[in-house]
Amino acid sequence: MRLDWIWFVAARYIFRGRRNPLAVLGIGIGVLALIVIIAVMNGFQLGFIESILEISSFHLRVESFPAENTEELRDILLAVPGITAAVPFREFQGLARGRRPGQHAVLVRGLPANAPQIDPEMAGRLDFEDGSFDIAAPRSVLLGSELARRLALETGDEITMFSISGILSGGEADDEGYGTGVETFIVTGIFRTGFYEYDTSWAFINIESAAAFLDGGGLVLGMKLKNRFEDRRILETAQKGLSGRPGFEEARFSSWRDYNRSFFGALRTEKLFMFILVGLIFVVVGLNIFQAQRRAVLERREEIGLLRAVGGGERAVRFVFVCDGAIIGLSGAGAGLVLGLLIASHIPLFFSVIETIVNGLIRILNFFAGLLGVGQAGDFAVFSPAVFYIKEIPSRIIFYEVVLIFMFGFLSALCAAWFASRRISQIRPAEVLRYE
Repeated sequence: MRLDWIWFVAARYIFRGRRNPLAVLGIGIGVLALIVIIAVMNGFQLGFIESILEISSFHLRVESFPAENTEELRDILLAVPGITAAVPFREFQGLARGRRPGQHAVLVRGLPANAPQIDPEMAGRLDFEDGSFDIAAPRSVLLGSELARRLALETGDEITMFSISGILSGGEADDEGYGTGVETFIVTGIFRTGFYEYDTSWAFINIESAAAFLDGGGLVLGMKLKNRFEDRRILETAQKGLSGRPGFEEARFSSWRDYNRSFFGALRTEKLFMFILVGLIFVVVGLNIFQAQRRAVLERREEIGLLRAVGGGERAVRFVFVCDGAIIGLSGAGAGLVLGLLIASHIPLFFSVIETIVNGLIRILNFFAGLLGVGQAGDFAVFSPAVFYIKEIPSRIIFYEVVLIFMFGFLSALCAAWFASRRISQIRPAEVLRYE
């Protein structure tokens, strides 16, 4: 089957079709919208996931090992291929009191003073608004930015922390031996992670100070992996490396999949449903293309009959209309792909342009409102910091998702044209040309 005449006829039908530009526009808008929405959703979701894994939960954890064997355990695990960092830490729940009356719940994590060196990824996630990552002194503490604001604290101020996890010197034990740990710390840094839960309730202190709160217990070793999706293989390798070694018989390993399953599952479900809902654009556009192609088949019955009469087979003539759908799909999906990637990779600039245009219109309206003596509107912000806990709109473009979106746009037009072209089999050349 020769294709040169088929593509020629298909292109002629495309350029003469009145509804084709709308079909191309519909496919393009669908691809553009889905790429931008999914990129922004990826930015938010991956930001949350990476904040949790890099700051809080780590990729792998090991517990129930002797504290005196911590360095030996670190050496063994760092020798496992794929493990890039191993950080010992202790954490406990407590209460904090600052300048303002009242107390606030706080999760306190004790880290080594050289934590930024042994885990640079974690340190890189902490954006210090004031001070620095300095917990070398026994009574130094790092506070989340929202927690510091609630407690009305700045660097150099004192903060009092309470815990019932252990007995500190100066703490009073009750009849069962539990004490109310109370200690005063000096704020040496105020950080921001971009994750509200951490910024409003997290504090970092020296690991030895945390040991005093926990009476020497609660030691955990958190590990970072080069690829977190290889956690199961690396976990098995690490367990084999510890088997038979004295002191590590009770060591218990856990993966990030275990203690974040529900949260990550909710994010995945949210993204899937958003993908489906926005993807309905392609269903609507596909139905539009289907109806347009069906009408084109009916309107060109005489031309189809002539093509069949001069030797064009049924499959070849059907292929003309399928090529129409392919051209529409490629044109629309290609244009949407280019514009979508352009916007998704410059999201802050895109919203800045929108805000500039809207604020320009508001200033014009305010000018006329001032002449009339009526109230004036304030400046517009798409994501105002007074409402949203973000500084800028994040965006992450994932290659295979972009390819999938492009293929959805292209295939919706192609399938619609293929189904519409099936009516060609019902056209009989002799009947069509009998009265011509």
